[in-house]
Amino acid sequence: MEEEERRNEAHEKKKEEKAFKQRIWSWGAGTDGQLSTGTLQDHILPQLLHHPSLSSAAISSLACGGAHVIALTSAGKVLTWGRGNSGQLGQGELTNHVLYPKPVTSLDSFFITHVSAGWSHSGFVSDNGCLFTCGDGSFGQLGHGDYISHCSPLKVSYFVNRLVAQIACGMRHSLVLLKDSSMNQVYGFGFGKRGQLGISKEKLKSVNIPEVLSGFEDKEIVEIAANGDHSAAVSVDGHLYTWGRGFKGCSDAHSPQLLNSSLSFTKATLGWNHALALTGEGEGFMVGGNHLGVLTDPKNLNPAKQPSENLRETNMEKVPGLDGIKISDIAAGAEHSALVTENREIKTWGWGEHGQLGLGDTSDQMSPHTVSLGCELNETESIRIFCGSGFTFALTMHSNPSQH
Repeated sequence: MEEEERRNEAHEKKKEEKAFKQRIWSWGAGTDGQLSTGTLQDHILPQLLHHPSLSSAAISSLACGGAHVIALTSAGKVLTWGRGNSGQLGQGELTNHVLYPKPVTSLDSFFITHVSAGWSHSGFVSDNGCLFTCGDGSFGQLGHGDYISHCSPLKVSYFVNRLVAQIACGMRHSLVLLKDSSMNQVYGFGFGKRGQLGISKEKLKSVNIPEVLSGFEDKEIVEIAANGDHSAAVSVDGHLYTWGRGFKGCSDAHSPQLLNSSLSFTKATLGWNHALALTGEGEGFMVGGNHLGVLTDPKNLNPAKQPSENLRETNMEKVPGLDGIKISDIAAGAEHSALVTENREIKTWGWGEHGQLGLGDTSDQMSPHTVSLGCELNETESIRIFCGSGFTFALTMHSNPSQH
């Protein structure tokens, strides 16, 4: 009898694990509904979300913007919520805030594979390489050849005969990466005064049609990133390039600049004043200065004495306190940072005014502190982390590939 009970318990446990998809937590700034908690308020501790639209669909990725969020499902569908006053939610109307995830139905006939959320605009890429944008277009950041805002995703006609792989939306600019393209891989459009478009040495105010970046002719780019007035790209051989507004001590760069490092990077994420980069060995590094969200030794706060061409190397430092612990994921908010360790711990630091660090208070932190999700993780769960301008999301995934 006991043996049968054990078998039944094991059977029930397997059923539960099979039914498990993922769990999602949010914390930080919530006054625009971006946390999807059903309230218009900040939360200083992680909130486990229970909305049916999130629990009934397998969420494969999130994109967090100024105050809105885009969720991408494994079935290629898109959900959005949060601030929508510029049309960035893509739901066909302007709205101050949407409290819960709503489907972007105009994209239902496409299988979306990549999404990005800027300060107040959004981008979506389909499996057949089409690009759609919506939201604030006042700087040309939608790429439609005008400065008009749109509240429904509109196909970017410039790329109609090309295959788009990724879009990265910054504060007022956008980057696009083409797939299977040995030439003319990366394009920029939108606000360009700080060099973030990477298309001209002149101080361009704005460009409303995509223009190709120079400098990547003999490089294969695999990932692009944008936030604030910054841009970045990672090449297949692990090189990290940055351009746009200069980090601490650096002048603005109007074309991609190679970070002078022997490290091999796999991912880069940008804040308003800093960048985080992850190596293939699971080490995290920061580029930037003495601003919240960036760790730095107080004795290094003075402008560096080296010539400016060396500053890109001297400004990089390793995330401390993680010796011997590998990092599996990184994310940068406007002025805060987050990472996930190989043993599935979430650590945050930086600006904390809205509770975006998830530590139970609104204090700023200059070193990584561990976030408690308030529950034990299933042994099959892995974690990904996502940051908006003042808020954070954690998404657990089932480690069984069939569940992704």
